[in-house]
Amino acid sequence: MRHETARQDPQQRYAGPEEQGPEQLEYPGHTGGLDRQPDHGEQSYQGRDRLVGRRALITGGDSGIGRAVALAYAREGADVMISYLPEEESDAAETARLVTEAGRKVVQAPGDVRDEGYCRQLVQRAVDELGGLDILVNNAAYQMGQPGGIEEITTEQFDRVMKTNLYAMFWLCKAAVPVLPRGSTIINVSSIQAENPSPSLLDYATTKAGIKAFTQALATDLADHGIRVNAVAPGPIWTPLIPATLPAESVEQFGGDTPLGRVGQPIEVATAFVYFASPESSFVTGEVLAVTGGKPMS
Repeated sequence: MRHETARQDPQQRYAGPEEQGPEQLEYPGHTGGLDRQPDHGEQSYQGRDRLVGRRALITGGDSGIGRAVALAYAREGADVMISYLPEEESDAAETARLVTEAGRKVVQAPGDVRDEGYCRQLVQRAVDELGGLDILVNNAAYQMGQPGGIEEITTEQFDRVMKTNLYAMFWLCKAAVPVLPRGSTIINVSSIQAENPSPSLLDYATTKAGIKAFTQALATDLADHGIRVNAVAPGPIWTPLIPATLPAESVEQFGGDTPLGRVGQPIEVATAFVYFASPESSFVTGEVLAVTGGKPMS
């Protein structure tokens, strides 16, 4: 007997900005330090065997969107390798626990994606320890809001944003292409900042626009290889990165300017990654899917 699917009011599903406080964390931020815990789907996400037998490498897989994607993939039947900074070990351990609890294999791979050698090693480890690689999720990113705009952005910061957000994606894709079988997928993470850039995030927005172009070009390049390449473009999503990189006043109102009137949760983005990784999107490549709470991309 089939049961009726419960309807949910998208505006009321999670708290609005009036229920938020001005949380602040030191970079890189840890999930345990948040008063308002993000929803990664721990209690709600139910897998439907969409990714049985698949093997995924997820950068930035310790917390936030990366954790939600790792959890969803595991519950869909995939084994997972997560990459993260060494100082994020406590968050990574919790993500690993969730994957293991779902009955799937997890490989933890701490390191810094700004190192080209580390990126190459990640792909090789995935092949060696997972038995192959079918899904590459380029999720790791760095931002640091500068209210004063370009005059406050140092060359050191600009270089870190470029290396983390763009160079690492290039290195990982280049290393992965020779080992990805036909039917594999690459999923990059752009942002609403690619189309609606904030002056305080000038460098970050620049990389996210670059990721959109990279995704569309690579999709055409790899079509004859049978590899699909797509991107997810989140809007305001509640993760430890937000209170660790934005001023308190921005954090307090984060997400309040969306038509849905609230911040999004990691699990609300993770479903887009499941779609792009599964056969359900077999005729979709070079696409950028916005998950923005109704904020237009342009």
